[in-house]
Amino acid sequence: MRVRGAGALRAAAAALTLAALGDTLWHGVRDPGTALCFGILITLGELARRDSGDSSEPRGSRDLPGARDAHAPHGPGGHPRAGDRHPAPLGSAGALAYALLGQSAGAPTHHGVLQTVAVVVAAALAGIAVHVARGRGPVLDHVARRVLTVGFAAACFQPLYNSGRLEQLVGQGPYLVLFLLLLLGLTALCDAVLAAALVGLRTGWPYGPLLRDELRALPGAGSAICATGVVMSLGVAVAGLWALPVLSVPLLLTQMSFRRIDAVRTTYRQTITSLARATEIAGYTRPGHARRVAGLSCAVGRELGLSERELTVLEYAALMHDIGQLSLVDPVPAGATAALPAAEARRIAALGGEVARQTGVPAEVAVVVERQADPYRDQPVLARIVRTANAYDDLVGGDRHPGGSLAALERLRLGTARDHHPEVVECLARVLRRSASRRDGACLERPERDARGRGGRARVVPGRPG
Repeated sequence: MRVRGAGALRAAAAALTLAALGDTLWHGVRDPGTALCFGILITLGELARRDSGDSSEPRGSRDLPGARDAHAPHGPGGHPRAGDRHPAPLGSAGALAYALLGQSAGAPTHHGVLQTVAVVVAAALAGIAVHVARGRGPVLDHVARRVLTVGFAAACFQPLYNSGRLEQLVGQGPYLVLFLLLLLGLTALCDAVLAAALVGLRTGWPYGPLLRDELRALPGAGSAICATGVVMSLGVAVAGLWALPVLSVPLLLTQMSFRRIDAVRTTYRQTITSLARATEIAGYTRPGHARRVAGLSCAVGRELGLSERELTVLEYAALMHDIGQLSLVDPVPAGATAALPAAEARRIAALGGEVARQTGVPAEVAVVVERQADPYRDQPVLARIVRTANAYDDLVGGDRHPGGSLAALERLRLGTARDHHPEVVECLARVLRRSASRRDGACLERPERDARGRGGRARVVPGRPG
């Protein structure tokens, strides 16, 4: 059902694109100079996009069971941070400005909804082609969102303006500006709904928290894009196409600021990850344990509906949850603190909290680390999640439960009287079940090769992960 929903959105975007390109090729390009200038702006915006790939690709899922340990969670809960949601802000602003353009230097324009979509798609694909050639192409969701969002804005503005009804209703004064701002607010809401829906359909995460995070990110880059789109359309209406390069400078500066902020966040997270690996390098914990616990914790936190800020704190705490073992003279066998007596586990957790405070992490992270071994009724929600995720990885990583994940989950359920919160355990079970269904239900088409090494007809191999 989730795959069908995502496919339906992509199919709708593809159908709109084909209709727009067909109509434009049949009737020709109206106002070709204006279309060319905006197309160049959108292409340059795509060329200047972030190199991190498409923002709609879930990234934390790489650390769920079955993923390779070499990958670490790139964002809390696998969801993109606010600065990553708009990798090409200049292209987005240019597309919105073209959709809301009614005049150029006082002369009315004649492009409609379908030509708007056609120009935006052609320009975006021209810019994306360079990234695809360099191996950093975005997934289809980015293009689908751009097509549907721009189509929505153009459908709300172009028919009203070209028919003269908009001028009769609001005129050309300040009411027109208010109308454009209101329309851009609805467009931003439409984009947030689409972004949350595509991520939710692909991953199965709860839709409400995803939409809430998208809406919370709107006052950042989203507001800058919308404001620049309005200013561009009004500036071109008065001053002509020469206003485009001038009005692009503020958004370019904003994009550079977001890149600096993201670089600082990336460096900060890499520092915490390096600290977390200290226990692995010293031989106190198994390789990849901290990353696996962080991936599971963020997935469970997303299942519980935590906000993006809470997921960030949860990720940092999960990465550092075993840092207290560095204070031990005799290492815990295999680093499995879940099997220790309660008093010893709390002592190690308290040591970890002290170490975390000395590293300069936020105070909430240290609190989660030092309270992860308390009875769950006395714990904050984040500490409950870390404790359960850590216990699960300890159980499946040792020889105590050869039955694997099912036996480990049963052991966790037996501990819901004191050690593990029942809701957290059930959320963990859903995360594992969903991860297993995606992994084991996949079918790979692998070419059969003959003795001479030439590829043959594809053979479907069911139930085998790649």
